[in-house]
Amino acid sequence: MNTKKIVITGGPGTGKSTLINELIKRGYTCLEEISRQIILDAKKKGIDQLFLTEPLLFSEMLLKGRKQQFEDANKLESDLVFFDRGVPDVLAYMDFIGDTYPLHFINTCKNTEYDTVFILKPWETIYTSDNERYESFEQTLEIHDHLLNTYQKFNYKLIDVPFGTVENRTDYILSLLKA
Repeated sequence: MNTKKIVITGGPGTGKSTLINELIKRGYTCLEEISRQIILDAKKKGIDQLFLTEPLLFSEMLLKGRKQQFEDANKLESDLVFFDRGVPDVLAYMDFIGDTYPLHFINTCKNTEYDTVFILKPWETIYTSDNERYESFEQTLEIHDHLLNTYQKFNYKLIDVPFGTVENRTDYILSLLKA
């Protein structure tokens, strides 16, 4: 089976997880964001913000996890698999904080090719911060630019998802995939 791999990306608080949850509710196969679990595991070890204290270690863990998700998707018996963020997100966040990363980060992006990438623009109306999301709305705008640049650098054509209810946003994505 040739499984189509679809990324839903965007800055923090743009509605990605809500969209993924709606897709799951509708019976679609989705691989959820793994950064929250990495953050929670680090907190259990007494590290409050692993991304801020050890960004390279955090990003290595994310890269490995997202690459594993990509490989796992090949084993699923599903026409479509949705990802809450993709491998290039790791590089975009490293660029956002101005940190360098090893060449294998770039090579992993080149060797992990998604079929379609949807991007959610920052939406101040729905933006909230929480224990794992520490970025301000202004930083979310900056992260959005880094996501655009990073995905485009790897020749992805990003599809903007318009603002609206989660149902309408989900319908929009599904209508483009069935077109």
